[in-house]
Parts: sequence; C-alpha cells; structure tokens
Amino acid sequence: MSFTLNDRPARVTATRGAAAPRRRTRVFALPEARWAAAALVLFLIALPLQLTGAPEWTWGPLYALAYVTGGWEPAWAGLQALREKTLDVDLLMIVAAIGAASIGQVMDGALLIVIFATSGALEALATARTADSVRGLLDLAPTTATRLLDDGGEETVATEHLMVGDTLLIRPGERVGADGRVLDGASEVDQATITGEPLPVPKESGDEVFAGTLNGTGSLRVKVERDASDSVIARIVAMVADASETKAPTQLFIEKVEQRYSVGIVLATLAVFGVPLAFGASLTDALLRAMTFMIVASPCAVVLATMPPLLSAIANAGRHGVLVKSAVVMERLGQIDAVALDKTGTLTEGTPRVTDIRPLTGAGPAGPAGPAGLTELTELTEDGLLSLAAAAEHPSEHPLARAVVAAARERGLVLPDVRDFSSAPGVGVTAVVDGRTVAVGAPARLLTDAADPAVAMVVGELEDGGRTAVLVQCDGVPVGVLGIADRLRPDAAATVAALTTLTGTAPTLLTGDNPRAAARLAAEAGITDVRAGLLPQDKVTAVREREAAGRKVLVVGDGVNDAPALAAAHTGLAMGRAGSDLALETADAVIVRDELATVPAVVALSRAARRLVVQNLVIAGVFISGLVIWDLVGHLPLPLGVLGHEGSTVIVGLNGLRLLRDAAWRRAATPAGDDR
Repeated sequence: MSFTLNDRPARVTATRGAAAPRRRTRVFALPEARWAAAALVLFLIALPLQLTGAPEWTWGPLYALAYVTGGWEPAWAGLQALREKTLDVDLLMIVAAIGAASIGQVMDGALLIVIFATSGALEALATARTADSVRGLLDLAPTTATRLLDDGGEETVATEHLMVGDTLLIRPGERVGADGRVLDGASEVDQATITGEPLPVPKESGDEVFAGTLNGTGSLRVKVERDASDSVIARIVAMVADASETKAPTQLFIEKVEQRYSVGIVLATLAVFGVPLAFGASLTDALLRAMTFMIVASPCAVVLATMPPLLSAIANAGRHGVLVKSAVVMERLGQIDAVALDKTGTLTEGTPRVTDIRPLTGAGPAGPAGPAGLTELTELTEDGLLSLAAAAEHPSEHPLARAVVAAARERGLVLPDVRDFSSAPGVGVTAVVDGRTVAVGAPARLLTDAADPAVAMVVGELEDGGRTAVLVQCDGVPVGVLGIADRLRPDAAATVAALTTLTGTAPTLLTGDNPRAAARLAAEAGITDVRAGLLPQDKVTAVREREAAGRKVLVVGDGVNDAPALAAAHTGLAMGRAGSDLALETADAVIVRDELATVPAVVALSRAARRLVVQNLVIAGVFISGLVIWDLVGHLPLPLGVLGHEGSTVIVGLNGLRLLRDAAWRRAATPAGDDR
C-alpha cells in the first residue's frame, strides 16, 4: 500500500501556440486496472452461472481465473516482502481469499479478490493522476525553439540543446522555449500557468520570461539564462518527484507499527479460529469468521492515510511555485509557530538603489586631477563622489556595491582604474583609485569614536529617513555619504499579517542593516520585533533562542549570510529567483518566483494536509473497529466485510487527493484559509 511518484517525467511535445493539453492517464493504461477488469469480467460471467444451477465445471474455472488475474500481483508482492521478513497486508488479503475457497466459499473469495483488485486499481489511478498534475507542466514547454545565429540566420533546435547565452526568436503565438531575459521587442506574455497571473503580462527589454509561457502578438528576442534542466518548470517537476520518494515522520511511524500490527492480526486470527473451534463450533463457521476478521482488521486504510495528502500538497505547491523538498518538510511546515524574515531580498525587492549623494564640504586633501569632479577632493561634486565610490565598489558582488555601480552608469560616469581591491564582509571594501586609498562601507565600522559630528549628522539623517548610509573615505578622511534604499515588496505587509494570524505571533525581522533603517522598514511591514546589525552567527543565535523557548521557527531568507539560520531553523524557506546557491541548497523549500505571499499559503496548505491525515486516521480507525466488533460480537458476512474494508481504503485515498485541486491552494492563500 505505497503511494509514491517514482518515475521521472519525460519531455513531451506541445503544439506551438496551442493551449497545453491536460495530461490524464487513461484507466486501462495501468496494468493494475487491466488485471482488475479481467477479474471482474470473469466473476460477472461465473456468478450467474453458479446462481442458475449450471454445472460446477462451467463456473469453477472462471472463478479460478478470477483468483489468478486479480490476485497474482499482490500475492507476488507479498511473497517478495515475506522473503525480506516483512509481512505485507496484501498477502493477508490473498490468504483470506484462499481460506474462504478452501471451505467452499469460492464465490465469497472471488468477490474479495475482485474488490481488492479494483481497490488497488483505484489507488494506482489516484497515484498516476497525482503524477499527471506535475508531469503536465512539461507539456507546456515546446520541444523546439528558433535560435538566432551570429550571422543573422536562424535555426530550429531541440530545447534541451539550448545553452546559456543563446538568443531565441519568439514569434507571436509561440511558447517560450527557455527561461531567459528579453533583449529586444515588446509583447504581452500569458504566464498564468507559471505565476498564476490571470492577465497577460507586458514584456519588453530587460524583463524575465519563463519556459512554457505563451507569447502574445509581439515578437521577442530572448537571451537564455538557464539550462533546460534548471528551468522553473523542470525544477518544479524534479523536486516534486524527489519529494515523493521521501516519507514523513507520521508515515514512518505508521509503517513501523504496521509490521507489529500485521503480526498481531495473524495471531488474533488464529485465536478467532481456534477458540470457537475448541468450544464446538463447526470448522466452516470458525474459519469463515477468522477469514472475515483478518480482512476487516487489516490496516490498509491506515497505511494509506498519510502520504496522499502530503504528496498532493507538495504537487499543488509545486504548481504554484513553491518547491518543497520532501514529505518530511511538508509535514514540518504545518508545525511552525514562529517566523523570522530576512530583510534585503526577502521582505524587500532586493534591488537597492542610490537615493542620496552627499559630498562632505571641504573634506579630504587636495590631489592630482582625476575623472569627473575629482580635480580637487576639497571641491568634490556629486558625480565625483559617486565615481570614486563606484570605482572602489566595482569588483564587489555585494548588492549595495551593485547599486552604487548602477547609479554611476545611469549618469554615464567613466570609472577610473582600480588596484589592490579587498573586501571585508560586514565592513566594506578598500581599493586604490588614482593613487588614493578609498574605503567604502558601513559608517559604524569605518568611523572612530572621534568622528566628525558633521559626518555623524549626515549619516543619522539618512538612516532616520530609512536609507542605508554608506560612508566613503579617501586616505582615511570621510569625503561623502551615500544613501541607499530598498523597496518593500508590495505584498510584504499582507504576508506579515497572514503569518501573524497563522502562528499567533508577529514575525521577527533579522537583518545586518542598521537599526534605524530596519525599524523604519519593519514598521511599514507591520513588524515590531526587529533584530538589526546582525552577522550570520548572530542570526543563528536569534533562531536558536526562539527554538530553546519551545518555538518551531520558520526562517525565510535568500543570501549566503542567511544559510546558517536556514539550517538551524525548524524549517528553512529560500527565495529562489535571486537566492544564493548556498541558501537554495540549505533551505528545506524554495519559492521559485520570489512571491512572498506564497509563504503563508504553503504553511496553510501544510496544515490542511495534516488535518486530512488526522481525518483519514479517524476514518480508518472507525471502519476497522466497527467491522471487527461486528465480526466478533455478531455475524459479519464476508462480502460485506470486504466492501467495508476496501471502501474505507478508497475513501481515505480519495480524501487525501482533495489537495490536488487548485481550489485547495486558493483557500490556503486567503487570510481565512487556515482555521487552525
């Protein structure tokens, strides 16, 4: 009674410009369904022959074939499990059917086989349909694309052969062949299948596009930025497939108990058979009661209670851009009761911009002529200060450094040559620019206790305004301050409110930024607990403090400095679009499209899955206990016992698959989606 999606989906053809077909496994494409159908047909032919008094030789072989066609697969699987010293519940069903036949209840045994085989076919179909919901994503991606050559020509190539850096031509009505960025052209792209946006999104130079999205009426030239195996669609499919091969703690516990329970059933069945027989019951009655007991007490529904809801939730979250790496993670997400958010790139858009350029009047020694505004540092202009800072920051990969360099390029400044560059994490950078030693970094790290009050006043003014202040020093003397700000994500405040409702406590902001800038941004988002000026180890300490207080903390971050906290938390969630490789590897789940609103949605979906697991366990327990009591106290007919047992198994399986529907995600994504 397993429920996994082990087969990696293969790429299939999608017609260009057409809507992606909805993939659905046909019933008779499954061998389980074909064998079950054969057993059912044989049974339906044999039953009227027996009931009308036909000779036994006419219906006996038909029943025997029904036993073979419907029972050989579970019998073989049960024998293989037995060789590994594992008692499979499927084997108990076959033994019960053979036991019924041995006492002359051939029709009852055949009915058991048919119902059991049909139940197995329904489970196999449910599993296949779960896989279909994920594999269908690959139907969106075209198998070929038009690649532009250096000489201006075109060629049609298979999308799996595209390489990063290739330029594609996307004609009107075609599907985008790879994740990339628009180089030229303008159009509207329908990306509802990837982002869920109901309306086509305008795309022009510099905008990102995803493989499988449908181009509108314009023509686009797109530069490939990800391999086909690393596209958003491929990552969703691969990670959901990986997740389906894991087992949640609840499932592992059930499987551990299942073995002991199955052995107990065998012993109890022997007792149900032997005790009445010892007190004078007939052999037929005792054996029939024992076989019925073995069937109704088998834990098939209990075994199937856990994985369908969790795997359905994983598949649904994957379709909406949240890659949950395992069933363990999906179960743990629903347990969190505290959230810690990183600021830059998580709560904010992660693209800081230079908002203020403040040269310090009269600061710095005079020196030789340099680029724009650098003829005399005593008369440093805005362009001169920005050019000096951008030159020193140019070799750095820090987001603030990229913002400074981008601001200089927007002004068309020519950057001087740099040598002897060095970087100190959390402090800043140092470089030699035109013979001067230039330092750019955090004022708190660069300024001494005897800092110029004028400098401190400018820094304080910028930080009070919600900017991050960056100090520029030349030969150890402050020459200017830059103000840099990052915009809050549009859905940040709503996400914070939703997480507060879900967990009962407001999220905590963990950031390395200065306290005043962090506090101002946190106030906009509705966060009151702010931990600012933190180094990576400080974030870990903050998380462990919450964990030590009995909290199960979800950490959401994106950078290398967030990776230790992601690893230390009960559950780590990484922003995938701009997240560092280390953060993506360390996190338990990844938000592919950087939509912060999906954080409370996936937590609520996990809680819905856990509620369904509990529901399934209750349903299974009620059916098993009710049927067992009926069999022991009264007289439970074997066919009715089979119907009750297999019916509960099917109900439990289908109940778990409810989370595959888009409606389940929509409910989770609304503020009232989780009622705890």
